Amino acid sequence: MQRTYNFNAGPSALPLEVLEKAQKEFINYNETGMSVMELSHRSNEFEGILLNAQQNLRELLDIPENYEILFLQGGASLQFSMIPMNFLAADQTAGYVLTGSWSEKALKEAKKMGKTAVIATTDENKYRSIPKQNEIILPKDTLSYLHITSNNTIFGTQWHQYPELDGIDLIADMSSDILSKKIDVSKFSMIYAGAQKNLGPSGVTLVILKKELLDRIPDQLPTMLDYRTHVKSNSLYNTPPTFGIYMLSLVLEWVKTQGGLEGIEQKNHEKAALIYNQMDAYPDFYRPHAEKESRSLMNITFTLPSEELTQEFLSQAKEAGFVGLNGHRSIGGCRASAYNAVPLEACQALAHFMETFRKRFL
Repeated sequence: MQRTYNFNAGPSALPLEVLEKAQKEFINYNETGMSVMELSHRSNEFEGILLNAQQNLRELLDIPENYEILFLQGGASLQFSMIPMNFLAADQTAGYVLTGSWSEKALKEAKKMGKTAVIATTDENKYRSIPKQNEIILPKDTLSYLHITSNNTIFGTQWHQYPELDGIDLIADMSSDILSKKIDVSKFSMIYAGAQKNLGPSGVTLVILKKELLDRIPDQLPTMLDYRTHVKSNSLYNTPPTFGIYMLSLVLEWVKTQGGLEGIEQKNHEKAALIYNQMDAYPDFYRPHAEKESRSLMNITFTLPSEELTQEFLSQAKEAGFVGLNGHRSIGGCRASAYNAVPLEACQALAHFMETFRKRFL
């Protein structure tokens, strides 16, 4: 079977090896005579899957022991509300750096919970860049935390150097670039990520949380919206998305076979370079949205000289077997999402298509 060149922004490509293993185990997981989807979440078999996922995450990301690892539901969007509900005190301010639509949505939810401040933003240049360190000016108010979105799927920008803060909790939405490169988890008080980009299928949300933050949580929160509930129950307070966590555990095992995060990061640079090289060679034809120093390795955004030519490119790309190259509906254009599981061959094929398409018009 010919696999499609899948550049969807999310849910996105999964490693073929992971899909094949899941297919093999689909009806009979580990000789239980049941699918993972039929296992009790209280069973030894599923608790083994959960433990394996936690251990592999801790190993791959070098997560310190003073951090909890949770698997929740509701996507990153629920975290937009849970974070200020749990950590924004009445006498403090929550700081947000705006780099795109998702950071705007996170701020919108935080405003409902308490006092907020925009610490830096690049909306004046249509989110073409990431703020520099000297542009992050902290207010005199006491900040409860500073929130950033590490990668911006719609605009194609990414933090390559995270803010250096003194005594302020840094919280990052890493939904679209988690596991794409090595990071120092200890620089963050909390990291969260929807699974459907680099971790697995949609339905699971990863939360990596510094334990000391738990002491700040007020007692009147609804049970399911209190992080302590999920810490105490090891993410098993209610029925979790068992199949999604199983798939996530298989993806983590696959990452280890790719040379860990060092190997994954090297491949991601190689894949993105193939496409960016086409844009740099012919910037008047393939016009990048993101400024060069802020370019994302995950989401590569560009337009062509006219809307008609852009649509012709997308139409011919679809006929050639490429899926998911349409830009987000809010800004249009083109977007190639080259997440971890997108193979090098797909990016090579796209770069070749871009070259041949250009030659027809130049």
